[in-house]
Amino acid sequence: MAAYVDPLVVGRVIGDVLDMFVPTATMSVYYGSKHVTNGCDIKPSMAINPPQVAIDGLTDQLYTLVMTDPDAPSPSEPSMREWVHWIVSDIPGGTNPTRGKELLAYMGPRPPVGIHRYILVLFQQKGPLGAVQQPVSRANFSTRFFADYLNLGLPVATVYFNAQKEPIRRRR
Repeated sequence: MAAYVDPLVVGRVIGDVLDMFVPTATMSVYYGSKHVTNGCDIKPSMAINPPQVAIDGLTDQLYTLVMTDPDAPSPSEPSMREWVHWIVSDIPGGTNPTRGKELLAYMGPRPPVGIHRYILVLFQQKGPLGAVQQPVSRANFSTRFFADYLNLGLPVATVYFNAQKEPIRRRR
């Protein structure tokens, strides 16, 4: 019998971005009709607009969603790790990010070279966050420091997908 190996460990999400945690919430993520599962491939052209995200939970519980790319600008030399793509706070449980406060506007994947991981991390808040300052830069963001600064604790759910630069279509 084969032992279960966590795809977040295999994909180095645990380690590069997050510490080990036990999922306690459910989050479904879709780009169009494509359900995002750990390690799946999503074309950047499919992810121009924010994904549809459904968060389980009670409406009196609040969540923060963070999306980052730990492989910027290149997986072999991630000197900008992590590049933050989206932050939404105060999302009521049982709803989606459109019901929360967007702290940083969504930016779709634009991997310049190689295969990049894009990680969506969900934290349960201890209460409303109030005024939160936007990161000064999208580059060199740290999900760990952000969660620590806002006293969010460990994640309650996460999922990641892979994306790479799409070939340019040439006209003949």
